[in-house]
Amino acid sequence: MDKEKIHDYWFKFLRDKNSLYYPLGDITIFGGDPDKLAHLVYDGTKTATTSSYDLYTADEYLPQVGDYNIILDGNEEPLCITETLVTEVVPFKYVSAEHAYHEGEGNRTLDYWREVHEDFFKKEYQEAGKEFNDEIPCLCEVFKRIY
Repeated sequence: MDKEKIHDYWFKFLRDKNSLYYPLGDITIFGGDPDKLAHLVYDGTKTATTSSYDLYTADEYLPQVGDYNIILDGNEEPLCITETLVTEVVPFKYVSAEHAYHEGEGNRTLDYWREVHEDFFKKEYQEAGKEFNDEIPCLCEVFKRIY
C-alpha cells in the first residue's frame, strides 16, 4: 500500500471540495475480490457492505455514520471516496434482502448474499479460532460514492 499516493488522493479530494477538513474514516480494500468490488462501488452498483462485528479488534477502526472512506482497488490504488450513511449491527440471519441488493454482487438476491457471505465468514471465523453460526453479529454499512 503506497501511503503517500493515498494521502495525495485524500488531499486532492479536500482541495476539490474546497474544505480544510472532512473526517477520514478508513482506507478500505474489500475482501474476496477487491478489484471487482471496488469497481462496483465506483460505478454505483455497490452501496453497502457487511463485516463481522465480532472480529473487529480493539485497535481496528469501526465504521461510523459521516465517515469518508478511501476505497482501494485490487492494486491498492485509491479509486474513489465514499460517505457512510448508515451503520447497524444485526445477526447474520436477519440481514435484509434490501441490504443484500445494495451490496451489488452476483444476482443481488438475499440467497446469493447468504451463500457468498457464509462462505467468507466461515473462513474468517476459522482463522480467528471461532465458529460461524447464523447468529453472528454483522456490521451492515450503507454508503454513497461522493468522489
